[in-house]
Amino acid sequence: MFTIGDFAHLGRVSVRMLRHYDAVGLLPPAHVDPSSGYRFYTAAQLHRLNRLIALKDLGLTLEQVSVVLDEKLSVEQLHGMLSLRRAELRQQILADESRLRRVEARLRAIEREGAMPTDEIVVKAVPAVRVARLSATAASYGPEDIGPVIQPLYPQLFERLGRAGVTPSGHGIATYEPAAGEEVRVHAGVVVAVDPAPGFDFEVVDLPALAEAATVVHRGPMDDVDATYQAVAAWIEAHGYKQNGFAREVYLRYGEGDPADWVTELQLEITKP
Repeated sequence: MFTIGDFAHLGRVSVRMLRHYDAVGLLPPAHVDPSSGYRFYTAAQLHRLNRLIALKDLGLTLEQVSVVLDEKLSVEQLHGMLSLRRAELRQQILADESRLRRVEARLRAIEREGAMPTDEIVVKAVPAVRVARLSATAASYGPEDIGPVIQPLYPQLFERLGRAGVTPSGHGIATYEPAAGEEVRVHAGVVVAVDPAPGFDFEVVDLPALAEAATVVHRGPMDDVDATYQAVAAWIEAHGYKQNGFAREVYLRYGEGDPADWVTELQLEITKP
């Protein structure tokens, strides 16, 4: 048998926790010396301790842990529960990291308010262009909703283009349009020089020409695009224009190398009211 101190060391828990587990009936010692009151544990009790800690880390209360332990879960059942919890925790970490990036991007946008030179904004006509594209619907135009929707579309699109033997002839172009409520239809496209064909598992569409568009080149990751968009918005308002629909995003350099070197042209159709 092992003293409570040695058992705590072997099980990588504190003596205080072992005493608590004893008090609530989850893991009583195998033997208590009647004269000294010292607690002693057996090596076999490490199995129960492992399950107890694992279930507690799953988020179960000690009362729930007691019920599950008494049901004597198999190793396979416990492994399944832990694997599920591990996946949930990883997903939460990814969500938190994404939220942190958005907060940092918003702070950078605040710091750069009014700092972007307006002479970088160019008004020009944008010619019609043919794109192959895949589409999906995002819950809103917020980056937390757009990013997870559009990011998987491009790898899928290029895979399908490869299977169809279609080689892109230009840059990637993302377009957006309103859907039901706050939802946004997201189109991940790339310039091609082919006609639509029945066998394609992607769309081939012609994006119409824009008679007049306020355009600007955004440099860096799209996480930082808010400040650029807001600078264009201020310019549009200051010059008495009206924006028509969502912007087009033309990915001049994107997806490879350092995100700081990425280059995206934003094209916002404008008219005089």
